[in-house]
Amino acid sequence: MNVVLLEPEIPPNTGNIARLCAATRTTLHLIEPFGFKLDDATLKRAGMDYWQHVEWRRWRNWAEFVASVQPEARLWLVESGGGRRYDEVRFQPGDYLVFGRETAGLPKSLLTEHMEAWLRIPMSNPAARSLNLSNCVALVLYEALRQQGFAGES
Repeated sequence: MNVVLLEPEIPPNTGNIARLCAATRTTLHLIEPFGFKLDDATLKRAGMDYWQHVEWRRWRNWAEFVASVQPEARLWLVESGGGRRYDEVRFQPGDYLVFGRETAGLPKSLLTEHMEAWLRIPMSNPAARSLNLSNCVALVLYEALRQQGFAGES
């Protein structure tokens, strides 16, 4: 599996997601610009000593990232307002789970361009604006891995 963070802003979230990716052998893609420096102490602290176990790539922008993706690969954009819940699709090995900035989410132009791949995480309370980014990544990634039988799990 692949987790993609488009313009992440909060170092501890990115560190926690890196730790999650290390534990699940998921490739992490970080797309610039970032709201922090990659040597940020809080980023490293959140990822603890897991960074050495993370397979990750850094991309200058969305266009550079998309150009690297194989044509048969599937991108799933996770953002509120999506037409389907994340648990209503059948994930496959090699899928990309795309998440946006903590403060702004994914760009509307990207979402409308990929309406068929726009997924949402259901929330019962309309007063709750959003969930924490690292929690969202964990929910969707573990559903994808569950569907695949947790291959390679120890």
